[in-house]
Amino acid sequence: MHETILILDFGSQYTQLIARRIRELNVYCEIHPFNKLPALNSTVKGIILSGSPYSVNDSNAPNPDLSAYRKKVPLLGVCYGAQLLASQDGGEVLPSKNREYGRANLSFVSSEDELLKGIAVNSQVWMSHGDTITKIPDSFKAIASTADVKFAGYAVDDERTWGIQFHPEVYHSTDGGLLLKNFIVGICACKQDWTPVSFVQDTVEGLKSKLGTAKVVMGLSGGVDSSVAALLLHKAIGKNLYCIFVDNGLLRKDEFATVLDSYQHMGLNVKGVDASKRFFSELKGISDPETKRKIIGRIFIEVFDQEAKEISDVKWLGQGTIYPDVIESISQGGPSQTIKSHHNVGGLPATMKMQVVEPLRLLFKDEVRRVGDALGLAHNILHRHPFPGPGLGIRILGDVTEEKVRILQEADSIFIEGLKKHDLYKTVWQAGVILLPVQSVGVMGDERTYENAVALRAVSSTDGMTADWCHLPYEFLGKISNEIINKVKGINRVVYDISSKPPATIEWE
Repeated sequence: MHETILILDFGSQYTQLIARRIRELNVYCEIHPFNKLPALNSTVKGIILSGSPYSVNDSNAPNPDLSAYRKKVPLLGVCYGAQLLASQDGGEVLPSKNREYGRANLSFVSSEDELLKGIAVNSQVWMSHGDTITKIPDSFKAIASTADVKFAGYAVDDERTWGIQFHPEVYHSTDGGLLLKNFIVGICACKQDWTPVSFVQDTVEGLKSKLGTAKVVMGLSGGVDSSVAALLLHKAIGKNLYCIFVDNGLLRKDEFATVLDSYQHMGLNVKGVDASKRFFSELKGISDPETKRKIIGRIFIEVFDQEAKEISDVKWLGQGTIYPDVIESISQGGPSQTIKSHHNVGGLPATMKMQVVEPLRLLFKDEVRRVGDALGLAHNILHRHPFPGPGLGIRILGDVTEEKVRILQEADSIFIEGLKKHDLYKTVWQAGVILLPVQSVGVMGDERTYENAVALRAVSSTDGMTADWCHLPYEFLGKISNEIINKVKGINRVVYDISSKPPATIEWE
């Protein structure tokens, strides 16, 4: 068991970013909803309370009893977390005269305090709150201020508890990383030994113990997540892992053949199954995005079930679920809300008598890549852009047909190969083409056309939790647009998506 930092989630948009910053320090951490407080054990070295969209003065504000943690392990309250600790101990939190949002500078820093070691006066921090602490309890002392926020940071006497009203986890807080390191490594004394290599060693040993000689069946997609999960399982149980790579008809152009070949060269026990006709049949006439996702997920499971029945005594289903899938898909009774369903999260139907094993369930996407690198995963898969489980089925807005898939595959191939040819592929985190349910007038030669429009989508990100649209060169976009319109029959208009996540998601459906 690795040393652990617990993060109590009060609903902040930055909660997952806190986790990523801690893991960048090679320290393991877990996020738990504020109303499902985990018990302390010997591995827990510290606790961070996140921010929140709530005010501590709201009648329904999160207000958990933290007595099981106080004076037991170091605590750090961030924004709402700091206000909650102050309020619970008799301090005063009131609405700010002006909403405090954006950059600010520390006008006072208690340099002798171990949380702020190495942080100088005038250090830039990021504020994001509507309330402010106007009075701290007698047992608290101020350790940082800005021009507008007197109690930007405090320490509690006779216990290792701190609070800050700014966000050290965001890049705009220039010394935020140092502050978190001071807390995690200095105050909590974490050893920083949670590395990709140690994760592989611990996970493989855990899988060996958990699975023994049991057989596992797993669906591969050609993406990083399922591939890394399969390599971990293969390392643990060898030929007892039975991989199935399903052609649902919604993959990228020629992807089924090329990826299947890559898997076989990796030594995996893999079987290719062409189920495209079945997917197209059941998707016929279906336009609702969630319904499409559920149909694709259901058929996936049914194909697995059918194939698994041909293997005697299969006990487990392996999946490449990662942390953002879990966070976005399952409301754990806390402040998080379901954004969309994922094909590999949420359990199995009762008819499938298998348990689920998910080696990557607690990793962010960038961590999965580092683990894949430690495992020696092939470069073309390791650095492949993320691709949605439902495939092109959710990049075709409206109903899905074989002809629409053909058109989208051709356009998508031109875009992706163009990114690679112009050395832009590695600068983009995820890219693809969206076939819109829109037709527009065009002119080709002397003829009037009335054909489809597509949107190009390219984003930069680290783990998919947030994403910015990529500023691709105009000349490149012009070339791609011209090539798609000239070479792909059925398209006469190309647009570029310049929305970021949030508020938009990366996929359109």
